[in-house]
Amino acid sequence: MESASTEIIHHIFYLIVFVCGLGMVVGRLSRWLKLPDVALFLLTGILAGQGLHWIVEPSTSIVNQLILTGGAALILFDGGRNIRLTGLKKVWFTVAMLSVPGVLITGGLVAVAAHFLLDLGWSYAMLLGAVISSTDPATLIPVFKQVKILPKVRETVESESAFNDATGSILTFSILAVIIGTSEVTLASGVLDFLKTALGGVAVGAAVGFGVSYLVGHSRFGELKDYAAIAMLMTSLGAYLLGDILHVSGFMATFVAGLIWGNAKLFKLDMTDKHHEMEHVAENVTVIMRMLIFILLGSQVDFGVIYEYLLPSVAVILIFMLVARPITVLLCALPDRKAKWRRNELVFMFWVRETGVIPAALSGMIAGTGIQHADVIASVTFMAVLLTILIQASTTGIVARKLGLEIAEKDKPPGGKAPVLPAKS
Repeated sequence: MESASTEIIHHIFYLIVFVCGLGMVVGRLSRWLKLPDVALFLLTGILAGQGLHWIVEPSTSIVNQLILTGGAALILFDGGRNIRLTGLKKVWFTVAMLSVPGVLITGGLVAVAAHFLLDLGWSYAMLLGAVISSTDPATLIPVFKQVKILPKVRETVESESAFNDATGSILTFSILAVIIGTSEVTLASGVLDFLKTALGGVAVGAAVGFGVSYLVGHSRFGELKDYAAIAMLMTSLGAYLLGDILHVSGFMATFVAGLIWGNAKLFKLDMTDKHHEMEHVAENVTVIMRMLIFILLGSQVDFGVIYEYLLPSVAVILIFMLVARPITVLLCALPDRKAKWRRNELVFMFWVRETGVIPAALSGMIAGTGIQHADVIASVTFMAVLLTILIQASTTGIVARKLGLEIAEKDKPPGGKAPVLPAKS
């Protein structure tokens, strides 16, 4: 007779092996169909979970929470690592505006829609808005590898998607703390707590990120150079852990740590000889986490709740996509005179705002708390992920071509990088 611990071990092994096996098959299918893989991961989760009951993993389980938290931390770290600070000189103001005020604007507009259309109380409506207010680097970066667009626009959208995930996470947990009664908030205290959580996360991430990367990339003291990939993974999870222990944002900490690793040359650290190794490890770990998060999310979908709230949920998401996003982009980008945004570039940013891994992970964590309306929040998040990826991500190339932002293969130099084209007046 198997012991309880043996059954748990077998269950975890089965879950990882089965989900990743499905994920590999679906990933190949997505390439063949030229569709975003995360959309097919979601649909596969629905089939394997609710349809065939091959996956039965409650949202409240420790295994599920571990996958969501660890996966979110690793993906945020990789998002930060892929940002090049030198490329943000011209658009840093727009990125900063989209990443902080932009998240608050989007979340606020979604909260208003959710309050009136879903009949949610204001605190729960704001929680829903916070959850789905951030965009998704794990979806956008693969899309931009297929669709080559002007560097200024690509760098802005990619950087926003990485920065605003951390902001959305902080906002979500701040509102959640108020709902579950661990924090009382006024406007002043709410702003101070937000700043403390965010800036504390920045400090922890900077300390951990620089400390470990120094031991890997320094010409004299780089004793961990042979373990660069392992040190990278340790940094991502360690930054999150230390931030969480110190009651600041672990997600901001792991993002900032990734930002330092991705820009090590600015600190006179050299990881060039380990670049391909780290890229290979990071890419595979990120893909595994996406498989696990999205297939599990699909397997946990409550179709009763989705059916009950289907029409108002779709209405909220349409407002989210077609009203909240354009307003957010206009308010955040138009004040940036240095970037000289053109109409077609702004319209492209209106359209490209896929919801993905971090919102999915956050909704799963909220479901794990068992708070009221968690099922509604999870269902709307699922619909937001599915619709934005199926409708927006799959049409990014078409929209870029129609707006004259796509770079043709013949216009790219032999090195493969897109040229920086002069802005039209």
